[in-house]
Amino acid sequence: MRDRRGKGSRKLVLVTSLGLALGVVGFAATAPEKLLDAEYARQRWLAGAEVTQFNVAGHRWSALEAGQGAGKPLVVLVHGFTGSKENWLPLMRELSKSYRVLAPDLPGWGESERQPGSDYGPVAQSERLATFLGALPEKPALLVGHSMGGQIVGLMAARHPGLVDRISLMSSAGVRYQENAFANAVLAGQNPFQVTSKAELKRYLGIVFMDPPFVPWPANEALVRRRRADAQFEQQVLDGIGRGPDAFALEEELANIRAHTLLLWCRDDRVIDVSAAEVFHRGLASSATVILAGCGHMPMMAQPRQVAGAIGDFLDARG
Repeated sequence: MRDRRGKGSRKLVLVTSLGLALGVVGFAATAPEKLLDAEYARQRWLAGAEVTQFNVAGHRWSALEAGQGAGKPLVVLVHGFTGSKENWLPLMRELSKSYRVLAPDLPGWGESERQPGSDYGPVAQSERLATFLGALPEKPALLVGHSMGGQIVGLMAARHPGLVDRISLMSSAGVRYQENAFANAVLAGQNPFQVTSKAELKRYLGIVFMDPPFVPWPANEALVRRRRADAQFEQQVLDGIGRGPDAFALEEELANIRAHTLLLWCRDDRVIDVSAAEVFHRGLASSATVILAGCGHMPMMAQPRQVAGAIGDFLDARG
């Protein structure tokens, strides 16, 4: 009698588990974005980050905030082209131990507001960023910009020197560098970052990561859907940051940047060649350079501990 009940219980558990698994698969097939959002929620939990909102510069901004605590210096993180605030979560997990960290979606990107007909090129975004920083209750100890975000941070620092004393340009756009396949494609009018299919997503990850992460189904489907919906917007922005009249405005204004600057690159960056770091160094009044090995265009995701260490050393060394 006891054996029959045990078999019946095991059968019930098996049927229930199978039903739950089929339900998850069915849910994933119809709503992959919800599972991707759940993964982002898990990463926010690990980083101790929460979503917050701002209404600044005529836009609603969505941002991640972590590292609450009185007396902690504030570090603000600005994402790059096709990026979002979620790109910073691995680094936020490290930085939040010692700093308060704020990572916004730039207007037009991620969950922040995008307005039809508005200019989301680097100069316009640098002015919005200046307004955003001016609205914060305190001056950041450090403002970090990655890729396109570095171009925007640099322009902001050149034109609004009183808003920040220290910046970090990470794999930053905005200057001429040794030509590579990515640069040649951009100059030819292409978008090497375009993602409208799973094959293009795989190619994109191979460009930005030296060791591309595996993105399982249905997260890959959700990412493709989001990027496909943004394809026209991405092309318009890329025209401004890579080919338009503002593409190298930052290089021409480097001498106006008074903020002490951390230049942080990966040696194997296939997007913004590491030679750009030397261009920045020659043009800036005060800078320090850190070159990491074994990573590509996304150091804050590929090597968050090393990046956090470099940032900590840079801030500890201030005089």
